[in-house]
Amino acid sequence: DFMKQGHGMVLLYTLKNPSFPEYIFSSNSGVMCLDFNSEHPQLIAVGFYDGNVAIYNLRKETSQPSYKSSAESGKHSGPVWQVKWQKDDMDNNSNFFSVSSDGRIVSWTLVKNELVHMDVIKLSAEGTMQGPEGLQLQTLGCGTSFDFHKKIDYLFLVGTEEGKIYKCSKNYSSQFLDVFEAHHMAVDTVSWNPFHLKVFISCSSDWTVKIWDHTIKTPMFVYDLSCAVGDVAWSPYSSTVFAAVTIDGKAHVFDLNINKHEALCTQLVVTRKKNKTTHIQFNPFFPIIIVGDERGLITSLKLSPNLRKMPKEKKGQEVKKGPEVEMAKLEKLLSLVREPEGK
Repeated sequence: DFMKQGHGMVLLYTLKNPSFPEYIFSSNSGVMCLDFNSEHPQLIAVGFYDGNVAIYNLRKETSQPSYKSSAESGKHSGPVWQVKWQKDDMDNNSNFFSVSSDGRIVSWTLVKNELVHMDVIKLSAEGTMQGPEGLQLQTLGCGTSFDFHKKIDYLFLVGTEEGKIYKCSKNYSSQFLDVFEAHHMAVDTVSWNPFHLKVFISCSSDWTVKIWDHTIKTPMFVYDLSCAVGDVAWSPYSSTVFAAVTIDGKAHVFDLNINKHEALCTQLVVTRKKNKTTHIQFNPFFPIIIVGDERGLITSLKLSPNLRKMPKEKKGQEVKKGPEVEMAKLEKLLSLVREPEGK
């Protein structure tokens, strides 16, 4: 409940023992988001409702964060909606980015024993508002989600409360490379495809999931899921598979390669009336997805074989696998919906 802010917790589970967490960290403020560092998996970046960010180290025998921002060191003035680690910088310092409702995107670097912050970009909604007595008021764009390009290091996307998606560069702090008029309501998730370097997906409370080519201003595919979409995630094993959750408690799994128009599976995950599903994530190795909901429950589900179709091996023929094949598969689908050049 946003009106009654209480304590927060980070719990780390293993699928081998779902009944009790392996690690427990409690905090004074509600936890909004977290991200594991892939190069140093013992480090977790966490964003809080009060605008702070922190880093927890699983190797330390303490429940306190190893690093935490403060009012003096650049904390956000709104809830932190997402944190994302980046590759270690030139000096081998670990660093991550955060996005918040205050419209700032901030990079945090671990230098010696402190978190050093730098504002990367400040979102401001198009134009200024006329204030009292002709004052020009700058209206702020509120960041809700972001994602960094898998290969082009400086490129990232930011989704906002107004429904726009900004394409940004780490090198320019005051301007955007591009703006997509993406949704009518807040962009809940924006995410690059892990295989195809031009494609990203977005979802919103306006009931839609949209798939984009970042060089084109209109979406390639639009799916109406008849209910506000809380989260969407690409699968790690196929360029054409993604899953979404809607707040009516359902999980939807799509494979564009099999059906471009509707989900292969739509399943009720939470049953209680007042509960909403909020998050979905694929396991990077196993055909498992986890779904989080508003009551604080995590449901782990196994994808049935028809939802994780792998290319069949015919006798005497080798089936090609790998990123190039995945990229080509999605490219073929996109070429069907792209307008022919020179029209």
